[in-house]
Amino acid sequence: MSEQRDRARPRARKVAVAGAAGLGLVALTGTAVPAMAAGNDDAAVVRTAEGPVRGVVAADHRSFEGIPYAAPPVGPLRWTSPRPVTSWTRTRDATRPGSACAQTAGFLGDAPSVAEDCLYLNVTTPRRTSGRRLPVMVWIHGGGFYSGSGDLYGAERLATKGDAVVVTLNYRLGVFGFLAHPSLDRGGRLSGDFGLEDQQAALRWVRRNAAAFGGDPGEVTLFGESAGGMSVCSHLAAPASAGLFQRAIAQSGPCALTTQWPYKDGNWLVRPRADAERQGASVAAKLGCAGAADVAACLRGKPVPALLDASDGGQGFGPVSGGGVLPTDPATALATGRFAKVPVIHGTTRDEHRTFVAALEYFTGHATTEADYRSEIEGYFGKEKAAKVLAAYPVAKYGSASTALATVWTDYSWACTARQADQALSTRVPTYAYEFADENAPWFGDTPAPGFPTGAFHASELQYLFHDAQFHGPLTAEQRRLSDQMIGYWTRFARTGDPNGGGAPAWARSVPGAERVLSLAPGSGGIRPVDLGREHRCGFWASIGR
Repeated sequence: MSEQRDRARPRARKVAVAGAAGLGLVALTGTAVPAMAAGNDDAAVVRTAEGPVRGVVAADHRSFEGIPYAAPPVGPLRWTSPRPVTSWTRTRDATRPGSACAQTAGFLGDAPSVAEDCLYLNVTTPRRTSGRRLPVMVWIHGGGFYSGSGDLYGAERLATKGDAVVVTLNYRLGVFGFLAHPSLDRGGRLSGDFGLEDQQAALRWVRRNAAAFGGDPGEVTLFGESAGGMSVCSHLAAPASAGLFQRAIAQSGPCALTTQWPYKDGNWLVRPRADAERQGASVAAKLGCAGAADVAACLRGKPVPALLDASDGGQGFGPVSGGGVLPTDPATALATGRFAKVPVIHGTTRDEHRTFVAALEYFTGHATTEADYRSEIEGYFGKEKAAKVLAAYPVAKYGSASTALATVWTDYSWACTARQADQALSTRVPTYAYEFADENAPWFGDTPAPGFPTGAFHASELQYLFHDAQFHGPLTAEQRRLSDQMIGYWTRFARTGDPNGGGAPAWARSVPGAERVLSLAPGSGGIRPVDLGREHRCGFWASIGR
């Protein structure tokens, strides 16, 4: 996996650590070092609150990888809230990422992992700064809450062009991060949100250590995409996350997304506690633990592969509402105003669901037919409503049943839901809404392209913000220009709460009742306001009903 990532994006020279690569360990080398001045941006050694770390200094940036932010959640700590990491005195090597959390192989080329010792983060900073404290951007990766890792996202350009400190992190996934079962409840703290608690622990690490890397612990932006975007929405609603970040960016994880997901057991929706506990009981039964005298001990005694098998690789798991960590789901929090009052950027891609149709066709080896299209729409909406949907989205208009199906779900599940969330957010906090719209965005590097145009597919914007290991590019000159503009918007927002400035096209703040969002596309006039409701037929979907 390391070789694949190195091919996919330029990386600074890594220092070999014997025996560490396969085990996700970091070496303790050298002797204790004196604390480095916080303003010494050119230093390869930084003293964190837990101990000193040595990273890599490149021509324009510094990188520190594989820094532990919590104790390994192994053995008796499996399915417990994250515990403090043991401090160290000798300089810890921080030139290689820590292991990805336990997961099966993913559609986008994510390698499988059986590691539970995985609570590590990575920090990227500009090599030199003007001396002022920099905004800190904390990235939560996507992957359906069952795959992915922080080190897939190279933040060199984001940090250097945006003059920001960027933190990417791992968090427990699937059954390890989101198993809800009464046997795991402790001291009135209900189980099921261990992955969200990991993210909170990483944010607390940032608050303690941002200054050591030249960052401002009082100017933290939490941002993420897909499951990461839904995580951001969850933290807006989570009481213990209040004050840990001052701005939020949710990409392709609409905060109002609830029941309109087209697939049963959607794998990154927030689950009601009753549903999550039924799912947890099913896992315990599959593993032969349901009748054990100590169910928790039985579950903790199972090896990682068995847990992955019993939980379908972790698919169908995600945050749980109805407990101390997440008392209410994000959609309800937005509707009632019970969420953190911080500025928000919120958006989607224009052709979100083409990724999911492509994945389904890839795994089944079967291209969507007109009969499949009709069957899926009728199965979800019922025949009466389905007739209206099929008439509004005829296959002949879209060139293939695959594209027609993807357009239905993009409009219904993504765009109109994002519009709903934008309206709820803008009534209470400064909100900037966007739609990524590059119809020629490069497809995932190691995944065969489907037999239909992929357009501005789900996750396509990531390669414009990061050196993303899942994309091999290259971007055209116009796409590179769009990348620069997006990095400018994102990092200005992180600095001031307003993305405008730097000579970029104006991005109007959302207001209740307005339909305009900023379309992000390359070329002359590619960045412009568009009517999201009109573009995605939200009036029609309102007539169909949820």
